[in-house]
This record gives sequence, structure tokens and C-alpha cells, in this order.
Amino acid sequence: MAIGIATTADMTAGEQEAEVAPHPSRIWPSTPRAYWALTVIVLATFLTFFDQVVFGMLAQRIKTDFGLSDAQLGFLGGPASIICYLFVGIPLARLADIYPRKYVLAGGVAVIGSIIALGGLAQNFFQFVGSRVFLAAGGSAHAPASYSLLADAFPPRKLTRAFALLQFGFIGGTTLGPIVGGMLIAMTAHWAPTQFGGLRIFAWQWIMIWVGLPGLLVALLFLTVKEPPRLAPAPDAPQPPREASFGRRMLTFTGLDAIRAIHARGRVYYPLFAGLALSAIEVFGLQFWRVPFMIRTFGWDERQIGAVMGGMILIASLAGLVLGGVLVEWLAKRHKDANVRAAAILFGGVTICSILSPLMPNGYLSLGVMSVGAMFGIAGAVPQNAAIQRVAPNAMRGQVTAIYLFMFTFFGAMGSFVVGLVQDYVIGDEAQLWKTLVLTASILLPIATLCMVRAIKPYREEVERLEAAGS
Repeated sequence: MAIGIATTADMTAGEQEAEVAPHPSRIWPSTPRAYWALTVIVLATFLTFFDQVVFGMLAQRIKTDFGLSDAQLGFLGGPASIICYLFVGIPLARLADIYPRKYVLAGGVAVIGSIIALGGLAQNFFQFVGSRVFLAAGGSAHAPASYSLLADAFPPRKLTRAFALLQFGFIGGTTLGPIVGGMLIAMTAHWAPTQFGGLRIFAWQWIMIWVGLPGLLVALLFLTVKEPPRLAPAPDAPQPPREASFGRRMLTFTGLDAIRAIHARGRVYYPLFAGLALSAIEVFGLQFWRVPFMIRTFGWDERQIGAVMGGMILIASLAGLVLGGVLVEWLAKRHKDANVRAAAILFGGVTICSILSPLMPNGYLSLGVMSVGAMFGIAGAVPQNAAIQRVAPNAMRGQVTAIYLFMFTFFGAMGSFVVGLVQDYVIGDEAQLWKTLVLTASILLPIATLCMVRAIKPYREEVERLEAAGS
């Protein structure tokens, strides 16, 4: 039976392990195996977001010690980490469609951990950029491989629950990141730079080294995961010819067939992609700049920010999981488009909170409103992810997911740079960072919400078409 472009006879040993299971009479993996796979994926996701948050906590110190402008700092926090993704992200995600996903995940998390640690050895801005360039490349296949593996490990009736539990990786990283990051910054704040083998390592760089090393342990845990059989592609699923030339096969690795599948259902995908991209610019921009904002606007230090923000984010994230599940289930009783409808509603909540947060008169209220926005964001993440998995073709689910998440990754990474550019060239005053945050939120997020609203009807029609076809 075919997987993508390969027949069973053409498979390598690794590809044969990633076998295909028929549908709908397939036998699903046992519950313990499915949840163990989910647990390891949650750990890897935790490390990814923990690094992002801790790196954001270090932003002001990086700016000071390396003498950066806000635009340079914004570039380091975002675009530097996705340059390599532009060239290898989609091809690497193809590995999730044809090779055992546990090996793809293990390799990715090992690379991420190593690169984060190497950032602790950077001696200047350009070396720092060099280390961050390969960061997203190492993780480019993580989400596609994770989502694809979970979709084959959990039956459809339990898949939304699995994606909800997956959010604990995000919750753990964004909750413990501020708390632990603030404590580590406070602990190392008075350390003198270390001279080591000709290298000058600032105190905060040791934190990056410590944060990166656990990735190697999680990589080993992925090897204990049992690879679930893949769902067989539908008979009418778009696939390249079985006797395709080598050049044609290479085009498949670039995402050609996934792009064609997306374009064929453009009314469904394009509004979802646009809404995700625009919201990512603002959400990631705010996430990266909130610590410098608190320092410059309210005079807080990193330890105080982490202690307050960590607790608020934890409560908001747990509330978001409950809110998202309840809202989707309630809407699902009345609408086949419940996933996208819920996402549109929750986007509206994020929009309001992102605009109001920088306008609050004190730090506690600002972080409080920001946390409510995070609650809406967490609640909206589950239906967004589930919506794509519901309509993506089985034979190329990994690459379709990768392209969808590419919009989130690429435009999200641009967020910190956009904020930095607006801050340097529009606002101009370092102490007026709050104006930049309000301005970008007021422009980008209302448009993102309208895009999600626009996606409701075509998504509903696509779900009805798939149901009629027995998918």
C-alpha cells in the first residue's frame, strides 16, 4: 500500500516500520502506548516553549551586553531563528510522512538542545544570529511529526482530548519559563563574565547552556515510543505518480503536492492561514517584548516579572483549556464548523486583551489583562489544530500541517522584528514601547479575527463533503 510516492516494495527498512493501516476497520494502538507517546511529545514541546520564554526573559540583558538596537534585538528574537526554516522546513517535514516519526522527533529535539546550548558560547551579535539560524530548522519537523503521530495514535473521538493535553507542554514552558528564568537571572546577575578557553561567557549565557542540555535526554525517550500504523490515504487523495522521476520525487519533498492540495481547497485553507499568520505576528511580538516592556514602563526586574507572570499564566492556561473544550463541545452540538467558529470567537478575545494590556496603569493590571488574553489564546489553539487535522489529506498530513505551522512560525518570528522596527523608526523613544504594542495590536489582530470568521462557512462545507465521502 502506498505512502506518498513509495510502494511497499520500494520502502527502506525505516519506511516499512512506518506501516499503513486500513480505515475504518483499523486497530488503534493501546491506550498506554498512545499516552506514553503523548507524554514524550509534551516534554519536547515543554522544552521548546521554555527556551522561547527564557530567551525573552534575557532580552534586555542581551541588548545591553551586546549593545544592540531594538530592531537588532527583535531580529535576534525572531527572524534569525527562521532563516534556515525557509529552505529546509518543509522538506524536513516530509520525513514525518514517510519515515517513523519517533526518529524524526528524536533527531529534532536533540538538534534543538544542542543549538540552544551553543548559543551560550556566542561572542557577538553575528555569532548569536548564527546559532539561532539553525534553531527552527532543528524543530521544523516537530509539530508536523507530533500531530501526525497523535492523529494515528488516538481515534477521532479522542483526538481533540489528545491535542488539549498536548497544550500542557506549552503551559509548562510558558509558566515555568518566567518563574525559573527569573530565578536563574537573579542568581547569575552578579556573576562576572567567565573566561573559558579564549571565550568570554556572560552570566546569562550559562542559563542558555543549562536550558539546552535536557533536550538530549528527551531525544532518548522518543526511542522508547511505539510508532503507530499510519492511516491509509483515501483513494482520491492527491499523490505524485508511483513511477515518478527522481526530480519529481524531490519536488514532493519541497511541499509541491501539499501546496497543490491546499490550493485545491483554497477557500478552506487560505483564510485559516491568513488569520494565523497575522495573529502570530502580534502574539509572538508581544511575548518577546513583554519583559522589556515591564522593565522600561514599570521598572520591574526579571525576577519580579517571572514570579507574577508565571502564576498568572498558569491560571490563565488551565482556564483556557477548560474554556476551549467547553466552547467547542457546546458549539459542536449545533454546528459542524465548531472548531473554526470557536477559534474566531476566541481570536476576538485575544484582540481585545492585547490592545488593553499595554494601556493599564500598573504592572499587575497589565500582566493580568495579558494573562486573560493568553487564556483565550490557549483556548483557541486546540480547535485551530484540530481543524487542520480534520481536513488535511491523510497521505500528506505532515506537510500540510508543516505549511500551516510555517505561517505561524515564520510570521510569528517576524513579530519581534516588526515590533522592534516600529519602535525604532515610528515611535523612536525606548521608554514608549507601550505605544508600539498598542499600535501593532490594533492593526493586526482585528484583521486576523475577520479572516477566521471568513473561514467558517467553507470549513463547514469541507467537513460535510468529507463526511459524505466516509472520511
